[in-house]
Amino acid sequence: MLDLKLLQNNFEEIAKKLKAKKVDENLLKELSALFISLKKEKALLEELQAFQNKFSKELANASDKEKLKAQLVENKEKISSQTKIVSDLESKLEQIAASVPNIPDDCVPVGKDEDENVELKKILTPPEFDFTPKEHHDLGESLDWLDFVRGVKISQSRFCVLKNEGALLNRALVNYMIDFNKSRGFNLVNVPFLVNANTMFGTGQLPKFKDDMYKIENDDLYLISTSEVPVTNLYSNEILLAESLPIKMTCYSACFRQEAGSAGRDTRGIIRQHQFEKVELVSITKPEQSDIVFEEMVNCASNLLTSLGLAHRHLMLCTGDLGFCAAKTIDLEVWIPSQNKYREISSISNCRDFQARRAKIRYKNEKGKNELVHTLNGSSLAVGRTLVAIMENYQEKDGKIAIPDVLRKYF
Repeated sequence: MLDLKLLQNNFEEIAKKLKAKKVDENLLKELSALFISLKKEKALLEELQAFQNKFSKELANASDKEKLKAQLVENKEKISSQTKIVSDLESKLEQIAASVPNIPDDCVPVGKDEDENVELKKILTPPEFDFTPKEHHDLGESLDWLDFVRGVKISQSRFCVLKNEGALLNRALVNYMIDFNKSRGFNLVNVPFLVNANTMFGTGQLPKFKDDMYKIENDDLYLISTSEVPVTNLYSNEILLAESLPIKMTCYSACFRQEAGSAGRDTRGIIRQHQFEKVELVSITKPEQSDIVFEEMVNCASNLLTSLGLAHRHLMLCTGDLGFCAAKTIDLEVWIPSQNKYREISSISNCRDFQARRAKIRYKNEKGKNELVHTLNGSSLAVGRTLVAIMENYQEKDGKIAIPDVLRKYF
């Protein structure tokens, strides 16, 4: 959540940055009006309280005690009424602020949408084929790796069953990613796939993205959309020791999204599913550490792709494509031969203190004061999309798939 005091004191400057992140101008006007009203009502409350404090002390020596006593009783009732007015305004402000995204860093390029993201660099060269490369879903069906018909039968569209070597390759990727991340200093955690509403709020999935979540009926539980949610919230409502930071974690999980806003996109294959798997990187740091750890996370995910021999590129997301909680994001896009373009496979974000404020994650700084941590997260990697990339980039003329050397021991 935004620092409301910072927003109030620098409203025009921050509002400009939020507009670049596609925040509705009417919402910003409503926030501005609320700040003005709250300031006015708080001033009135302080006047009433000052009157009460001053004349309560003078009551014993007042020349007309009964009159002053009556005034104090009446003023006390006004204080009670005014306190409720202020409290209601504060609650409304908090409620609206919960749906306002994070402020983009100054280094984030201003742009309307994904078409204005900035390419930073390319790594490795896409393979060349002396035949027309097939799409992963055609390869998967011909090899009996992907079974879409039975996936739909037991669930619905956008579900798939992995079989035979396809299932083995998927499992190998998960194990390899975990081992790779552990070698880079990220400690493995295993967390629940079901979390409560407070946890979803802490990392910004609620209330903004309620329609993308799968809610368990008659229970305060949601299926997670990414393991960033439970892993970050492991430390919610806690005050950490400065010497324990940074905390760097990796986690495998299934992820569940309704994909409410993606109708008609990637309807074939396993690039966009309602259930998918990821190995995630999550870090909790002191503010001065977060930029360094951000680079470590980007490099970890990028080096993982390089170790698999997969051509990819780094993109700095522009303001119009930046996620709700992110202050800065670098996407990694992997080369997909059948589409002749790069597709997102990882997204690494520095959320600064935005999630920490929502989840109340703090640490005791060198001066002994409690300060909000910074939280970071990134896919390392989306397992299904990595499977797609390997199938397409390592396909052979006869329709078979070669296995990258680093994965062979996992078979």
